[in-house]
Amino acid sequence: MRTYLGKMRGEPFKRARVGWQDALWSWVGAFCGMALICWLSAHWLTQQLLIVGSFGATSVLIYAAPESPFAQPSHVLFGSVLSAAVGVACYQLLGATPFSMALAVSLSILVMQLTHTVHPPGAAAALIAVGGGASVHALGWWYPLAPIGMGCVVMLVVAILVNNLARHRRYPRYW
Repeated sequence: MRTYLGKMRGEPFKRARVGWQDALWSWVGAFCGMALICWLSAHWLTQQLLIVGSFGATSVLIYAAPESPFAQPSHVLFGSVLSAAVGVACYQLLGATPFSMALAVSLSILVMQLTHTVHPPGAAAALIAVGGGASVHALGWWYPLAPIGMGCVVMLVVAILVNNLARHRRYPRYW
């Protein structure tokens, strides 16, 4: 029991300081990526839902932590799309129940781990597919493609362009 509880204590951890320039590049990327998605949603795809809550978390990873494995393009795109598909399947089989929400999140994690595409916002995309309401449910099997797939592609293009403008940044690390 002592060993078990001791694991929860954690260890000292030195956090690297983030300089103002790095924080500014993260802000520029996140602003441009989300502004483009919002503009597309308002002016081009006015009948389509394109703004999804999981995109906020994706922005944190690809613009503020571009070196993270979770932020790499294959993880962002495939982790999100596969998870969204899992969420749609759970909704269509079981409805918008607490059980189907839990199943969507847990199955999306399983699928992402097995496909080596873990992207934490992907689990949010799965949860949104089940609990997102009528506008999400109306999309059916289109939900993994638009808004999820299309939004991820837009944000990845912006991330590649903006992150590589900074001398000290390189994105992606791998595909």
